[in-house]
Amino acid sequence: MLELHHITAGYDHRRPVVRDAHLTLRPGESVGLLGPSGCGKSTLARVAALLHRPDRGTVTFDGAPVTGFRHRAPRSLRAQVGVVFQQPRLSADPRLRLRDLVAEPLRATGRRGEVDRAVPELAARVGLGADLLGRRPHEVSDGQLQRACLARALVLRPRWLVCDEMTAMLDASTTAALVGVVEEYRADTGAGLLAVGHDPVLLDRWCDRTTLWNEIVKH
Repeated sequence: MLELHHITAGYDHRRPVVRDAHLTLRPGESVGLLGPSGCGKSTLARVAALLHRPDRGTVTFDGAPVTGFRHRAPRSLRAQVGVVFQQPRLSADPRLRLRDLVAEPLRATGRRGEVDRAVPELAARVGLGADLLGRRPHEVSDGQLQRACLARALVLRPRWLVCDEMTAMLDASTTAALVGVVEEYRADTGAGLLAVGHDPVLLDRWCDRTTLWNEIVKH
């Protein structure tokens, strides 16, 4: 189980954007977090993904408190969480070809031997043609780059997925395709999903339940 208790977080200790937030995600469950732009939900998603240290509060995985965030989090714990952000061009190294972008987590965790098998398999799964794997981010569309970013998030077979406005910049057909990939992965692995967004129709269709931002934070 992934649990966030009394989370206060932000980028200025004097003005936190998240105050006393609580959120629980059970294995295999898909939870939508719905809120307006700028409310702090993306910051909370980064805390859940171990990418941002909260000012106060506790994150627990299976009852064990997390003691380190970002590069200080244990590698075994970081590998349990896959993240897809809203803007793929801000989360992709522009110097990397797409095949190296997808392979990045494998190389970072000492699993280079899996690259040749895993990258083509995942590229096909997310709908990336083999010809696109040799291109760099500026040579592909936003939708194609987001497909690569989703493949990167899945390559370590995480137990938890955090999708932060993953489809906000995509057209309807690409949105449907990527949501389908996530759901297929979840059906295969039993992974839990936290889907952050501001589209209630999408979240209601996608998730087991949708939580409103003002229900989980202190005002």
